[in-house]
Amino acid sequence: MEFTNRYLALGDSFTEGMGDVEPQRPNQVRGWADRVAEVLCADPSWGYANLAIRGKKINQVIIEQLPAALALKPTLITLYVGGNDILRPAVDIDALMLRYRQMIIKLADSGATLVLFTGFDSGDSAIFGTTRGRTAIYNEAVREIAEDTGALIADYWRWREFSDLRYWATDRLHMNTAGHTLMAAKVLELLGNQSRIPLPVLTDAAALTRLNKLREDAAWAKEHLVPWVKRRLTGTSSGDALSPKYPHFTSLQVPSGV
Repeated sequence: MEFTNRYLALGDSFTEGMGDVEPQRPNQVRGWADRVAEVLCADPSWGYANLAIRGKKINQVIIEQLPAALALKPTLITLYVGGNDILRPAVDIDALMLRYRQMIIKLADSGATLVLFTGFDSGDSAIFGTTRGRTAIYNEAVREIAEDTGALIADYWRWREFSDLRYWATDRLHMNTAGHTLMAAKVLELLGNQSRIPLPVLTDAAALTRLNKLREDAAWAKEHLVPWVKRRLTGTSSGDALSPKYPHFTSLQVPSGV
């Protein structure tokens, strides 16, 4: 099927939809990009493809996703990548963002509308807050590249609503369903779309005793932190065996009952 308007999502776990679990979906996740696409595809002229895969770094997106992206000839592209690079023990941010810039120039030259994301402000995180300075430098580079190429900015860093832990999954690294839903609403607003996504009502956060907090932190470390560290030490990724959710343009519909 030929689509006049073609939305392509690129990147890593953030765009794949990690944290927004839906077993019936490819890779068993939904995510904000799917939710944006569901709204856009209410108009039959829109098609949607998503090449994002968890764990991908900038060089991998350039090698694995950029050629396919250009071949698909999208009219709208969203891209967030770099978080996995920033979390590495050592990274050359300047060299990293030079490669990022070269990728964005190629995407911009395609004529598509581009939406680029800044990274989230992790300053409140005891574990990931140590990379806050790197993310700030990354963000300034993204903003400069957006100015130079005419891309739109989805400014995750400045969207302070996401500091509420109720928008985050149990792994503390990805948004949950509520977070992905809010992100979809933010992106649609940025695009000037008048549709309104019903936002979930957040439940009151449970007050934890110090002992319960320690138990919760220990359980999190065992289930999420230790495997994450092990993958980085062994050079493996949770996305190594996965394929893109939607490698070709399709009309994505809102699931029944939603």
